[in-house]
Amino acid sequence: MSMLWQAVGAEWGKLWSVRSTWWCLAAATVLTVLSALTLGGATATDALRGESPATAVVASEPVVSATSFAQFALVALAMLVITSEYASGSVRVTLQATPVRGVMLAAKALVVAPVMAAAGVLSGAVATAAVYVLLSADVFGGLVVLPAGEVVLDLLAVGLFYALVSVMTVGVGTAMRSAAGTLTIVFMMLMGLPLLLLMTGSQAALDASLRMPLFAGLAFMGSTDNMTGGPIPYSAGEGLVWLLAWTAAALATGHAVLRRRDA
Repeated sequence: MSMLWQAVGAEWGKLWSVRSTWWCLAAATVLTVLSALTLGGATATDALRGESPATAVVASEPVVSATSFAQFALVALAMLVITSEYASGSVRVTLQATPVRGVMLAAKALVVAPVMAAAGVLSGAVATAAVYVLLSADVFGGLVVLPAGEVVLDLLAVGLFYALVSVMTVGVGTAMRSAAGTLTIVFMMLMGLPLLLLMTGSQAALDASLRMPLFAGLAFMGSTDNMTGGPIPYSAGEGLVWLLAWTAAALATGHAVLRRRDA
């Protein structure tokens, strides 16, 4: 156990010692705010035009939808946690200091998860405040509301979603070892493959797409839109189970590759 906490301390220091960490966190906040404002404004405008029911828009709802775009800034940061060490060769030093491969991988996951969760909650809070301030003006008919309990639950769900996606990225990065390969695989898992499957029109492909991390995360965070005009056909709890399963599979794959191959 002492080896694990020593490794966590080392990973924590490495994470905050590079500028890319701050740039990625800032980019995630900016993307979350801009995406949430765009999505919230579109929803409120449609309601005012009579193109959708004129129901109140909870200020944090656009933030949940904005995760589809903003997640990639945090994915980039999670990817660099492992791939930058392979690119520079410093992974050899890391593995010499922490020779048990599983401990090294667990340390990275234990550092990445809370940082990304906090980033999700904080960026989501900023975006929620921006949506409420800018879209509760008279031009939007006061359709934006701010119920404290619902907002807190939404922000916590966003934080957990970002934490799990980031840990999943660490697992993929450990298996792929390169930034380009990791980014390609994670993008396909989160966005590319689900949308391609939706476009086939096949019911089997639709069912498979809705169980991938993107829609599992949206279901967990309370969104019901599957981007085809229909609902995601399962509960938030099942969405969390699917998201956990994908994260566990990525970590298990990364660990298996790490044990088989030298640095």
